Amino acid sequence: MTTTEIGTTVELPSLGENVTEATITRWLKSVGDHVEAGEPLLEVATDKVDTEIPSPAAGILLEIVAQEDAVVEVGAAIAVLGEENGAAPDTPVPVPVPAAVAPAPAPLRDRVEKLPRIRRTIARRMVESLQTSAQLTTVVEVDITAIARLRDREKDEFHRRTGAKLSFLPFFVAAAVEALGEHPVINSSLDADCTEVTYHAAVHLGMAVDSDKGLMVPVIRDAGELRIPQLAGAIAASADSVRSGTIRPDDLAGGTFTITNTGSRGALFDTPIINQPQSAILGIGTVVERVVPTRGDHGELHFGVRSMAYLSLSYDHRIVDGADAARYLTTVRRRLEGGFLPSEVQ
Repeated sequence: MTTTEIGTTVELPSLGENVTEATITRWLKSVGDHVEAGEPLLEVATDKVDTEIPSPAAGILLEIVAQEDAVVEVGAAIAVLGEENGAAPDTPVPVPVPAAVAPAPAPLRDRVEKLPRIRRTIARRMVESLQTSAQLTTVVEVDITAIARLRDREKDEFHRRTGAKLSFLPFFVAAAVEALGEHPVINSSLDADCTEVTYHAAVHLGMAVDSDKGLMVPVIRDAGELRIPQLAGAIAASADSVRSGTIRPDDLAGGTFTITNTGSRGALFDTPIINQPQSAILGIGTVVERVVPTRGDHGELHFGVRSMAYLSLSYDHRIVDGADAARYLTTVRRRLEGGFLPSEVQ
């Protein structure tokens, strides 16, 4: 922000490490509009994220320097703000708008819209991912009845203590992250030449978040060190930052493994696409109650209502074999079906 005799020059602020420019996607204010300090002034897009730029000061928007679709470098001038002069505009006298015959309804027409920058980025990256690696998906079914019962007992106290809802998701995440320690190839990355593989020491977990602007994958750092309450809080905070438009580009970088909770929209399972250069992504299906046959201690057959869900692991078949994927999913399933202790959610 620079102050001159004309007014306050608004500059494009820093948008994160290694981000040098952005595209102006939409001005939220017009010339002549009043704007408060900190109020969203415009939206910009980078290759990593769409975000709102707040006004650095209060005043009147005198000039828009960078128009929509312009590519602007960080630090460049994008607008000019001026001080209010205290004068109020004349109040127009309403004139009675004469009765008229309602026009005939317009014919239906196709609507053509420019694809938002973030949607174009997602489209490009999804195609690049499929062109880069040989992707395959393995699916298993999990009985999480024990977790459902624990959740029913603990959710009210958990919410009172932490302020967060105790959903099924942090249990799935905890089991998935824990199993990566036993199956490091799932938490690995292959180089572009397919000559070296990096087995990541830490789990930097990408959590796919759906928003009005498109899909984003914020990263929870060192997820393997977090317990259920911390995971629940981190998941909620990541989703809030995406949906409120406060996510930073740095928050979307450095993931080693990704989870997508498509079950939150009712999907039983899907075949998610890997977030490059990672080697795998885990899809979590919706939890459903249904009648399932089980065996008793002496082999007798029982029928009862159980809480069931599907887990789908898409993986890079260049480095991960089907047997590796099956072993990993079996470890995750064993942890979930064994249940969690009450102390693990406290």
